[in-house]
Amino acid sequence: MSERGRLFLIPTPLGNLGDLAPRSRELLESVGALFCEDTRTTSRLLAKLELKSPTLVALHDHNERQRVAAVLDRLERGDVGMVSEAGTPVLSDPGYVVVRAAIEAGFEVISVPGPSAAVAAVVGSGLPVDRFVFAGFPPRQSGKRRAWLAELAAERSTLVLYEAPRRIVGLLEDLEAELGDRPVALAVNLSKLGERFVRGSASAVATVLRAEDEVRGEMTLVVGGFEGGEDDALWERAEGVMTGLLEAGTPAGAVRDAVCAAFGLPRREVYQRILELQG
Repeated sequence: MSERGRLFLIPTPLGNLGDLAPRSRELLESVGALFCEDTRTTSRLLAKLELKSPTLVALHDHNERQRVAAVLDRLERGDVGMVSEAGTPVLSDPGYVVVRAAIEAGFEVISVPGPSAAVAAVVGSGLPVDRFVFAGFPPRQSGKRRAWLAELAAERSTLVLYEAPRRIVGLLEDLEAELGDRPVALAVNLSKLGERFVRGSASAVATVLRAEDEVRGEMTLVVGGFEGGEDDALWERAEGVMTGLLEAGTPAGAVRDAVCAAFGLPRREVYQRILELQG
């Protein structure tokens, strides 16, 4: 009987094929099956690398839970690999459910170091990297996105976000509204043709992008962490709640009562902030 296999999480290049590590190259050829976010993308990559293709099986957001049994079955017969469209799999990509299932079934899961847009962006951002929080993709709708950002307002670590090019300006606008005009660094097309960083305040970077005919490419946004005191952080969170309630049509008096109960802030000051927000 053959030995139980191992699940290898294999990073693939963000753009430049030279970024593929020798170990990853060997694994792409040696695993018995390769579960891919997009089999067409992986097939093209293997062809460019002149690697023989193992069995490719699609594993994406819409079928991940259905693929668990297939992955475990393959692992009983030998080593299996998992890749995303580019970069490190599982990180804001499909795979978490399968990884958990493999671990719980007693299989060894091996994470292979390699390309990651989040790490490359934060390292080259010029912002503090001693502590950073990867927040992934924000919600697509502005209202939900602003509420999501408000929850991060008091986070002192540098933030790393992914976003689509057509929504990046809206994200920067909402970020300025919820977190203030913080320093940011936008990494565009890391390891690809046209790679660049756009650095400055959130408003300044948004201005640069608005002046372009079309914003294109893979976007990774790095945001400076909160630098105020504890009282400032409390008020920032409270104002996020005030804004959300006011936009939902809640009367000012009810907003004041809710915020005072939740945060223990002075009623007079809370009401004054509400009036200021109402403009």
